[in-house]
Amino acid sequence: MFNLFQAEFKRIWKEFLRYPVDSISGILVTSFFFYGMFFGAHYIAGPNIQFGDRLDTILAGYVLWTLVVFILQGIAMELQVEAQTGTLEQIFLSPFGTLNVLLIRAMANLTLYLVLIVGILLLTMILTGRYLHFSPLALLPLITVLLGAYGISLMMAGLTLLFKRIQQLSGLIQFALLFLLALPIETWNGSLQGVRLVLPMTVGSGVLRDLIARDRGLDFSLLALAGLNGVVYFVLGVLLFLWAQRTAKRHAMLNGY
Repeated sequence: MFNLFQAEFKRIWKEFLRYPVDSISGILVTSFFFYGMFFGAHYIAGPNIQFGDRLDTILAGYVLWTLVVFILQGIAMELQVEAQTGTLEQIFLSPFGTLNVLLIRAMANLTLYLVLIVGILLLTMILTGRYLHFSPLALLPLITVLLGAYGISLMMAGLTLLFKRIQQLSGLIQFALLFLLALPIETWNGSLQGVRLVLPMTVGSGVLRDLIARDRGLDFSLLALAGLNGVVYFVLGVLLFLWAQRTAKRHAMLNGY
């Protein structure tokens, strides 16, 4: 497994170093998009507007949403590219197993995603003049969010195996996650407090915002709920992908492929 990770890691970084313009332009576009929203809010509300810590929480949620979008597009997009290039069968025939190959590849991709996210975060903080507070403890809620993100990514990958093209559904999911992750719904009252416990990644993102945007301590009870939420979605993603893989193989055999 380590050799597989090493090979995928080298491949991803060689591609990044060979085609850096695409990645750098992605950082600029994502950062200036957020700055455009920030500038628009300033213009509409007037020069005397005071955001307080609201801008910090929205900034943290927006950057977190960007990371989740990278992850969601990762596995499903990899399958589509492999199918277009005619190498998808090699992944299914790999002695490591299809799921293991995709997860190891996702872990290698995560190293690149984190570099891009750091660039986006630094640029958006410079543009807005708002700086977040970072702590090593922030890794704990981040891991719970990553578990949920990879679970949903595996679900989308399974749907890709069955339906080939799911771009419209992918866009709808990304839009929904922008609402769930970029907006601080943990501050809302009423029935949403209970609903958000079962929604993907919302508890973990709230704990992360408390740490880096509101400069609060780590709530271990909420962290435990976030961890349970992430594990459940990851397990569901694995189960759905394995079912979709068996179904796709069965259809291929029936159709004589």
